[in-house]
Amino acid sequence: MPVITTIEDLRRIYERRVPRMFYDYAESGSWTEQTFRENTSDFEQIRLRQRVAFDMTGRNTASQMIGQNVSMPVALAPVGLTGMQCADGEIKAARAAENFGVPFTLSTMSICSIEDVAENTDKPFWMQVYTLKDSDFMQRLFDRAKAAKCSAAVITVDLQLMGQRHKDLKNGLSAPPKLTAKSVANMMTKVHWGLGMLGTKRRFFGNIVGHAKGVKDASSLSSWTAEAFDQALDWNRIREFRKMWDGPLIIKGILDAEDAKAALNVGADAIIVSNHGGRQLDGALSAIRSLPAIMDAVGDKIEVHLDSGIRSGQDVLKALSLGAKGTYVGRAFVYGLGAQGEQGVTTALEVIHKELDTTMGLCGVRSVADLSRDNLLVPADFEGHWA
Repeated sequence: MPVITTIEDLRRIYERRVPRMFYDYAESGSWTEQTFRENTSDFEQIRLRQRVAFDMTGRNTASQMIGQNVSMPVALAPVGLTGMQCADGEIKAARAAENFGVPFTLSTMSICSIEDVAENTDKPFWMQVYTLKDSDFMQRLFDRAKAAKCSAAVITVDLQLMGQRHKDLKNGLSAPPKLTAKSVANMMTKVHWGLGMLGTKRRFFGNIVGHAKGVKDASSLSSWTAEAFDQALDWNRIREFRKMWDGPLIIKGILDAEDAKAALNVGADAIIVSNHGGRQLDGALSAIRSLPAIMDAVGDKIEVHLDSGIRSGQDVLKALSLGAKGTYVGRAFVYGLGAQGEQGVTTALEVIHKELDTTMGLCGVRSVADLSRDNLLVPADFEGHWA
């Protein structure tokens, strides 16, 4: 077995083991991929302030996200098609998160359904929902999440229409994958992945097929998806969703201070500063560069989390030091899942936790609650305020 010391180690194994269309689905952005790249490179511009002769004993990464105890302020982000990265992938990732003591967020566009994940885990998970036109489907989705005892709902608001992702179009991305000469040739080299897929019946979008009106199989799914997202979405519609869900509510996809204020006004419990991993508006600011202005606008009024670009425990520390109360990893856990299944997700969380814990100590901090901007050296022109 290879020695895994970084998330990048997992990514390299993942690339070898998973079919190209699903690797490219995770490891790409929209258009030129500028924002996708800057989500990670902007973290690198922030330097850490090393301190010495501080008592480093008894370090503690435990915290809370929306009132829930977590072993570190890191959640698994909602990632569509996770069950195509590894057979029954959402179930495996949820189990790893549960055992590690961090939240798992199930995507609406998951392969394993809400019920699948609930039946195979012991603790509540979070449910992500897209803003879709079909109000009946939305109500049923929230009701299913309640029945599964999901402990929070995450409404994604930055996908009213889909940013063009060139690689997905060129690869003919679908679930299950379309059998073309190119895709079959590639899948034949991914023996471990293929054996796993042969051993599961979960190969469609489990939250959609059989639940959305008129969607009974894969052929009817594609036409439904093309028309499903609500381009007329406004904050009044989001207020309607708030009424459908009476539990903790998180709004994901905030990149602007004015939108953060609007999210506060509809009764959200938390917001996630996120640009959809660079997969929507290419040329938008990175999430970490957007965070300071949003913290200035609403940081003392609502819990602020950050998603997009986190690949290490040091990235987590930087986000927390800039004021975030929680962070999310998407690609990082997908690398682990595709590389080594459930154990790979656990390994990814272990890597991030160790990096966070060690970096705290070297910065002279014993608790994540004590992190602040004093632990960072931030470039003077870094903050994403509009001119």
